[in-house]
Amino acid sequence: MVEVLPNPSVSAIIIVYNGERYLAEAIESVIAQSFTDWELIIADDGSRDRCIEIAQDYAGRYPDRIRAISHSDRANHGMSATRNLGISAARAPLIGFLDCDDIWHPEKLAEQVAILKQQPDAEMVYGRTLIWHSWQSGEPGDDYYYDLGVPPDCLVQPPKLLAVLLENKCQTPTTCNALLRAGLIRRIGGFDDRFRGMFEDQVFFAKALLTASTYVSSRSWAQYRQHGESFSAQSAARGQDNRMRLIFLGWLASYVLRTMPTNLAILAQIARLAAGEIWIMFRPRRPRWMRVN
Repeated sequence: MVEVLPNPSVSAIIIVYNGERYLAEAIESVIAQSFTDWELIIADDGSRDRCIEIAQDYAGRYPDRIRAISHSDRANHGMSATRNLGISAARAPLIGFLDCDDIWHPEKLAEQVAILKQQPDAEMVYGRTLIWHSWQSGEPGDDYYYDLGVPPDCLVQPPKLLAVLLENKCQTPTTCNALLRAGLIRRIGGFDDRFRGMFEDQVFFAKALLTASTYVSSRSWAQYRQHGESFSAQSAARGQDNRMRLIFLGWLASYVLRTMPTNLAILAQIARLAAGEIWIMFRPRRPRWMRVN
């Protein structure tokens, strides 16, 4: 029997739902890390394809490093509940997330762990995420980065990054890019199970950025795969983005009022953005005969 590594430095958590096409590549990007003191938890969310078999195969090949877990009823509970399942199994003081269709760069953990050692006040670190189209098109020119929205390579005090996240115009933490202290995740209560898909990540990072000092790096550490099967692409195709963003903003206003009611600047920003979403959803439409082609 192979002994499990005691007290790994990093717990990597991959969540997967019917992602057999991509899962092995995500797992391999963790195995390829130059930093080797990690454990990998693959949390399945009720997949009906070969994801469980793929995860169990890797766990069998790397029993000292990789575990495959599922919800007790093997049902689909959503992305937030499945991330929380992974968190509950994590043993390390640092936690990083990876969706089954994204990948990490080989130096991600080595460089991020080093930053958190050098920055003891930082509870999270993230950098630039490649918006990855070329995996399908074969054209590197199709890939791009968003602007970080703040000067890079420094520690940013809360809640400045929350204000950036709310404007939704710049690169903010992504689940495939950030590395967080486990204590922060526990303090904010992990992910909110009520958000099964869209905005589950923004709910989590909004809670974190409200109170956490965060190191923002200019380095690129992850590739965020773009494809029509993703939850965000399907939401956009159904025209649900504005409604879900309004739900998110309503949740956040309630959360801030409950936890930090004196933060009037954030509350005012939320109110302004919510009013804009309401206008987009319910603005008067001109009769077709009045429209200019």
